[in-house]
Amino acid sequence: MRKIVLSIFLMLFLFLGANAQNIVKGIVSDSDSENPLQSVLVSVVNTNLSQKTGSDGVFMIKNIPNGSYIVEIKLAGYETQNFPVELSGETVDLGEILFYKDIAEDQDLSLITITDDELNDDASAADNIAGLLQATRDIYLRTAAFEFSSSFFRIKGLDSGNGKVLINGIEMNKLYDGRAQWSNWGGLNDVLRNQEFSNGLSPSNYTFGGVLGSTNIDTRASGQRAGTRISYSSSNRSYVHRVMATHSTGVLEGGWSMTFSGSRRSGLEGFNEGTSYNAYSLFASIEKQIGENHSINFTSIFTPNRRGKSSPNTQEVFDLKGIAYNDYWGYLNGKKTNSRIKEVEEPILMLNHYWDMSDKTTLQTNLAYQYGKIGNSRIDFNGGANPSPTYYQYLPSYYERDGDLAGAYEARERFENDGQLDWNRIIDANVTNANNGLDNAYVLYEDRNDDKQLTINSILNTEITNNITLNAKLEYKRLRSSNFAEVIDLLGGTGYLDINPFADTENKQQNNLLAPNRVVGEGDMFRYNFNLNSDVRGFFTQAQFKYNKVDFYTAFNVSRTTHQREGLYQNGRFENNSLGLSEKLDFTNFGVKGGLTYKITGRHLLDVNAAYLTQAPTIRNSFSNSRENNNVVDDLQSEKVFSTDFSYIVRSPIITSRLTAYYTNIKDATEISFYFADGVGGDNTAFVQEVLSGIEKDHIGVELGIEAQVTPTIKLKGAASIGQFTYANNPNLYLTSDVADNGGFDSDFRSKDYVSLLENYKLASGPQNAYSVGFEYRDPDYWWFGATANFFSNIYVDVAPLNRSANFYEDADGLPFSDYDTELARELLQQEKFDDYMVVNLIGGKSWKIGDKFISVFATVNNLLNTEYKSGGFEQGRNANFRQLRDDKALDKPVFGNRYWYGRGTTYFLNINLRF
Repeated sequence: MRKIVLSIFLMLFLFLGANAQNIVKGIVSDSDSENPLQSVLVSVVNTNLSQKTGSDGVFMIKNIPNGSYIVEIKLAGYETQNFPVELSGETVDLGEILFYKDIAEDQDLSLITITDDELNDDASAADNIAGLLQATRDIYLRTAAFEFSSSFFRIKGLDSGNGKVLINGIEMNKLYDGRAQWSNWGGLNDVLRNQEFSNGLSPSNYTFGGVLGSTNIDTRASGQRAGTRISYSSSNRSYVHRVMATHSTGVLEGGWSMTFSGSRRSGLEGFNEGTSYNAYSLFASIEKQIGENHSINFTSIFTPNRRGKSSPNTQEVFDLKGIAYNDYWGYLNGKKTNSRIKEVEEPILMLNHYWDMSDKTTLQTNLAYQYGKIGNSRIDFNGGANPSPTYYQYLPSYYERDGDLAGAYEARERFENDGQLDWNRIIDANVTNANNGLDNAYVLYEDRNDDKQLTINSILNTEITNNITLNAKLEYKRLRSSNFAEVIDLLGGTGYLDINPFADTENKQQNNLLAPNRVVGEGDMFRYNFNLNSDVRGFFTQAQFKYNKVDFYTAFNVSRTTHQREGLYQNGRFENNSLGLSEKLDFTNFGVKGGLTYKITGRHLLDVNAAYLTQAPTIRNSFSNSRENNNVVDDLQSEKVFSTDFSYIVRSPIITSRLTAYYTNIKDATEISFYFADGVGGDNTAFVQEVLSGIEKDHIGVELGIEAQVTPTIKLKGAASIGQFTYANNPNLYLTSDVADNGGFDSDFRSKDYVSLLENYKLASGPQNAYSVGFEYRDPDYWWFGATANFFSNIYVDVAPLNRSANFYEDADGLPFSDYDTELARELLQQEKFDDYMVVNLIGGKSWKIGDKFISVFATVNNLLNTEYKSGGFEQGRNANFRQLRDDKALDKPVFGNRYWYGRGTTYFLNINLRF
């Protein structure tokens, strides 16, 4: 009996010893005023233990298991601090912790430079990383955002639609193309700082997310730092000047909180010639606390912006005019006037209800309505010559092809001495036509889409136990999109005939048989007019488990998506398939994912995630030519995505790093391209819609981010991304066209089916390899300086799929060309690889405190060495068969050579900020 009692006491002693009550406590104070700081979040990293300081700045976290941990202490506007602790049944008193103002808070180049780069990028590459900046301190992701972005770099080589962007729990990715339109909230840096980022497949409390993760931006008025901030910025990137002002009241008596912000960005010209910029941004957030458990927040965002686009050009054009050249503008009344302006006006209204149902359960219900327009202007010319100064018939190579050296010399002289859009010639042609009783030869119009989207959702978060958290979301989205072309300016004429002059009969020439041969004026719709309707219903649930050595989670979502087109014009080329409703497309999709984090110690972690999901095709990729007909893409399917990653993470007082290996496979993707092709079905020409379906892609690679605090003031940092992004199969291809009299198409204006031999070709996803090394010096006297050197390689041009199909070698009779040369064809179809390059960037700043006011100045210089490099490009589809491509590439200067984007030369950004 005595042995039994002793055994029981011994076991009890061991049990209590193993679970001894460890306590970490301290007090957090402002380093300047030495006053206690309230609402500072103190958490034990990789556990579910956390606490916020009270009004006295004190925290005390109890019941921490024995082991090695990192205690993280953070508050918006202050530098986050980490303290390593070793616990074995004791109380660790961290004493008084002085919190220093985060001078990086005033480094708002994040949402400035990236967002505005995205505005200038119709391919939407830069927006791929725009949401990563303020939401994470991960060194690799921040390097990708700040250092790699200007080179069209894509994280994991993936399109930005694979990352979800939310504001107050409401997804902002467009249903049309799956991407977030960052210009809808651009210029509001001050009020967009409260962000929660979930990297990759890691869990989010707000959404299932995508392969690239999710970012939730919280605009609650009570969460904004009280005070006023005024800033001025100058740059030569996208805009030239920016003025911004923000005021937050904090929480007032009666439970009211209010935040207001506004900015103005402008510039007659950015780095590229003729790229004017004019943007306003307005923001208001008003919150009312109702009792202790309820809060209602209203947010309104309105950011109207206009900016001039820049053109991709051939090597011939770059050689003659340089990397800043832009063919879209010309002088009009002595002023640079761009013909291609993108205008975005889409206000956002949100109403959010927050309910703290208990200490461990919250329910957030959200209602959002977004409406407005996106317009893209350009010149139409159904009665005149192509006005583009880089039209192939105006360049020296066109004359050199025919041996006309005198004509080539004259063309070169004209282009080098001017080479811009001739607005006066366009207006003179219209005036001459008007004087002779004729309709316009030219007209300035814009392609418009006016959207109205309603979103309703509810998000539940509850702690079932101290170790288990459940998240759930129910959501409905409704889009009604009106799409049409509208005349902006008659350019000196009296009216423009709404026809397609390339069709072979008068009936087929009509863009709208309901109003044949209609002459339109300013403000009139013409060319096309249709609606796109889409509805999405979705449910998401997730369980997170957190224990001493292992954290893991599992998540599931299901959704139903419907798309439908409604034609309002009866197109003459598609008389029986353009007016009225299309078939309704219906997709049911699901996703499952899970992950596990194993804590070797508090400083060393292993993390693994895996997911399989299907996602409905976007509206853009559902209809082969939505502007003219109701045709749905053949055998349209949902995309299937499998993704997995494995990470080793180190978090020590000196070194922080993450090494990740990943693999993502995408199947049954669809892409639609529009271009003019020579050599379709033999030697025919047509403006075509190229439908590529059943695409499979592989994305495999390694990411590394590492930083070392080698001294209290000097930090070394480095990052690397080594990837291989390729087509993994030979997808199906077919063409459609609205003009079938040139052959190569059947009576339904559709080509025969092809297979495009794309397997193992590289995806044009920016640099597949990127490296960065740098340092940062932070002086205790609040000045700082940093520099990085960034290296990029394995950048490829986007290939033309039609040239990798049977159309490339087949003559009109279906047999191979008699002069087809297999070896020469292989050489002609070699994918162009761009040169490797290096870019050096500098950043620095200084902060001062004067009384209760803070003044800061910071500046960045990008591409210090003025390196010229190709950041992207694509093969023109014009040379659609062997003979066309062979003859063109045999020239010293191909007439239809690849088109490129170049990175900017040396640019700067300067910001002065006053906060009080």
